[in-house]
Amino acid sequence: MESPESPRVARPEPHVTVGSVPAGSPVPELRLWGIRRSIALAVVAALLLVGGLVVAAFWYAAWPGFERDETVTVATLFDLLKLVFAVVAGIGGVAALVVAYRRQRVAEHTNALAEFAHQLAHAADLRAEVSKALAEAADERAKVESDRNGVRLFNERFAKASEQLGSEKGAVRLAGVYALAGLADDWREGRQTCIDVLCAYIRMPYTPPPDAPGETAEQDEDQAPVRDADDVRAAREEREVRHTVIRLVGRHLSLAEDDAASWCGYDFDFTGAVFDGGDLSGANFSGGGVYFDGATFIGGDVSFGGASFSGGKVSFVGASFSGGKVSFSGASFSGGQVSFFGASFIGGEVFFGLTSFSGGEVLFDRATFSGGKVFFDRVTASGGKAVHVTWPKGEQVTFVQPASSDGSVIFSGARFSGGVVSFERTTFSGGEVFFNYVTFCGGRVSFRTARFQVPPRFDDGLMEDPPDGLTLPEK
Repeated sequence: MESPESPRVARPEPHVTVGSVPAGSPVPELRLWGIRRSIALAVVAALLLVGGLVVAAFWYAAWPGFERDETVTVATLFDLLKLVFAVVAGIGGVAALVVAYRRQRVAEHTNALAEFAHQLAHAADLRAEVSKALAEAADERAKVESDRNGVRLFNERFAKASEQLGSEKGAVRLAGVYALAGLADDWREGRQTCIDVLCAYIRMPYTPPPDAPGETAEQDEDQAPVRDADDVRAAREEREVRHTVIRLVGRHLSLAEDDAASWCGYDFDFTGAVFDGGDLSGANFSGGGVYFDGATFIGGDVSFGGASFSGGKVSFVGASFSGGKVSFSGASFSGGQVSFFGASFIGGEVFFGLTSFSGGEVLFDRATFSGGKVFFDRVTASGGKAVHVTWPKGEQVTFVQPASSDGSVIFSGARFSGGVVSFERTTFSGGEVFFNYVTFCGGRVSFRTARFQVPPRFDDGLMEDPPDGLTLPEK
């Protein structure tokens, strides 16, 4: 029993809410009452409608009276039953109509929800595409910013390395050389610039140090003063830096062309440079241009042994070989053009032993051999033009068993006027050998046991001292 003081709590009537969504939501709404409430209201409404129709009928009939019998006949009972059944059927029909209506509304709402879900999915796809585009734009901006930062970093490294190369201290310059070479490996877009700076360093004026140890600052009466010890030490430090540059160039050119650190295919300009040593053995000069025009080889050992000159252009035009040892032994010249046009071989030793000339052109036009020793041991020439030379005063030039196949060997305009030139045991197989306008006027030139599969050709040459073993054609 409730106490009089106890407050009464209002309990909400149970109800069913179908399709309830927050206000303002774009989701389609379905507002339906509960099934029992809907049927009850429909039945009541139907009964009220029927009752209203009955009352209207009675009113229209002026409220007629009814006769009452004391007994109920079977016909009357049957009519009553039919009336009851009609009422029940009507109520069932009303309920069925309510259920069918609700089913139709639910189906329509389901279709609306499906359409809305499709729209949501399409909108989600659009949002995904927009998000992807925004992400790609953000990545592109990040990449551009990263590239900008990378270029800035490369520029800073380049500036620092260039500054080190200009230092007065040899150790600092040496560090700059390695820094610049490392930058060239990392910075493909700026690799040619780094190479150009290293080549420009080699082209700078340079006076090699004296090779004899223990030289001191002395002065002869008729000569300029000999450099003092500090100058000699500085010159030797500079030589080490320059040899390091040449060695790094050779090392990068000996890598496979598909190596990320390979410098093959780039241009190298050593025009007018002074070389007193350096190792370029095994270098692959393919594509690009390599220029030693006017370079001076004055001492030490400079090695191109086993180097490959293929494609592109390699130029020793006007180069001077005046001391030391320069070796092209085992080098391969294929394709492109290698020119020794106007080069001077006036001292030291130059080796072309086991050199292969195949295709392209290797030109010695107007080259001067006036001193030292030049060796063409077992040269192989195939295709193209193998040799063009001018020979004023050679001390010793030796061709030992070269084999020339295909192509031509041309000595047009050559002058054999001193020293010893030997073609002994030389085999010229295939192609033609030209001695047009050749001058034999001194020294000793020997063709003993030389073999020509195609007779050599002479035209308007000067034969004051005919070569040994060579049968000259009758004019």
